[in-house]
Amino acid sequence: MTDAVKNVAIFGSTGMTGAVTLPIAAAAGYNVTVLVRDPSRLPADHKASRVVVGDVLNKEDVKKTLEGQDAVMIILGTRNDLSPTTMMSEGTRNILEAMKARGIRKVIACMSAFLLWDRAKVPPRLVPVTEDHDRMYTVLKESGLDYVAVMPPHIADNHPLTEKYTVTENMLRGRVISKYDLGHFFVK
Repeated sequence: MTDAVKNVAIFGSTGMTGAVTLPIAAAAGYNVTVLVRDPSRLPADHKASRVVVGDVLNKEDVKKTLEGQDAVMIILGTRNDLSPTTMMSEGTRNILEAMKARGIRKVIACMSAFLLWDRAKVPPRLVPVTEDHDRMYTVLKESGLDYVAVMPPHIADNHPLTEKYTVTENMLRGRVISKYDLGHFFVK
């Protein structure tokens, strides 16, 4: 993010990566607004400036979340549910529409490194989620907004923050990144 950005909305703040991105963003000095379905999933010391209870699939909830924001982080996921879904792409569509309506231009969104693979080589059990990431990426590319599409390799829950990772464009480098380093990348 940049110095001009002070207010950031995070969608997906109770998931594995979003839950560590929220405190990193707050510690970096951002005023963070989160949209959550269940506020009890946030830790008591969550550090969000504003919590909106709702659903990313509800356009009014998304609009309310984006009030007063300068930029957006989309870290939507399905937890361990690998069944076919459109939640991430439809949620992203709702976010991008609300961003345009509010004049917000900057967005960073997390998808999957499998978008950089030959689709025939994606493990079959991961194809449905990869397909929704593909739809998500298409909506992002067609939005006309200033976006960064992040396509990390395997996100490790048990690796520490190192602040040492490789960033490449349009190619995959590395097999794993810690959720902490990924959160650090979103914020920096």
